[in-house]
Amino acid sequence: MTPGGIFSCYNKNMHFVTAKTILTPRSMNIYRGCLHGCIYCDSRSKCYQFTHDFEDIEVKQNAPELLEAALRKKRKRCMIGTGSMCDPYIPIEKELGLMRRCLEIIDRYNFGATLITKSDLVLRDLDILTRINNKTKAVVQMTLTTAADELCRKIEPGVCPTSRRFEVLQACREAGIPTVVWFSPLLPFINDTRENIDGIVDYCVQAGVHSIICFGIGLTLREGNREYFYAALDRNFSASLRESYQKTFGYSYMCSSPHEHELMTYLAKLCRQHNIRLGTDSVFKWIDEFPDADPLQPELF
Repeated sequence: MTPGGIFSCYNKNMHFVTAKTILTPRSMNIYRGCLHGCIYCDSRSKCYQFTHDFEDIEVKQNAPELLEAALRKKRKRCMIGTGSMCDPYIPIEKELGLMRRCLEIIDRYNFGATLITKSDLVLRDLDILTRINNKTKAVVQMTLTTAADELCRKIEPGVCPTSRRFEVLQACREAGIPTVVWFSPLLPFINDTRENIDGIVDYCVQAGVHSIICFGIGLTLREGNREYFYAALDRNFSASLRESYQKTFGYSYMCSSPHEHELMTYLAKLCRQHNIRLGTDSVFKWIDEFPDADPLQPELF
């Protein structure tokens, strides 16, 4: 595959590579980089050693072939995950279809699938995810950071708003696919409020969400994403907001809300009331649990 034709409109925002591996050991990233423009994105950090601009998407053009070769060699079925580093449903996926091809391979070899996204493009592949879930297990993980669409468009400008992501969660529920919401990050002085927690939990209750992942009330800032975040604050909010961040957090990596304890206690109470699992390690353990750990049948080799 080479860029051109229907891909010409994306050429300035992507380049193709032939990768050597795809699974490490049970997760994959088909794309490296993103166009969602989320102002808080940790993946921009210099520690990840990107050799290209974050908006210049690296496309692993042989990802499906690598995935099939890897699954042929696996002795036990397991959950295959994607999206932890870069969203698998960035705009160019609509034309390239690499994620869909990978899901088709996961389905063919009877593995499980879990993905993290902010995009409604995942609905395109609901048919395959349903087939996977009917045989083994599929889990859709959706990031919701703020209940207000207007604020969402400021902090996550290149992706569908929260209300649309709620519709995705509802569609998954109707298809019988379990969902998890990443309620993270919550930005100090911006969306670290009880009102926002009420709105997100209400969405989760209506959509029948299985679990909420929350790492605390705050965000991380380190070299690379800190500068991008502060520039976004200057563009979208009052000048005093950036000053508040610099005065409160300086160059700290972890920037916790002054109201973290109170808000986490409140979030935990709401989740208990609505029988939604809240956590990190316990939720990841549930996501990774595969319903059948028996060795693969010989005919798959």
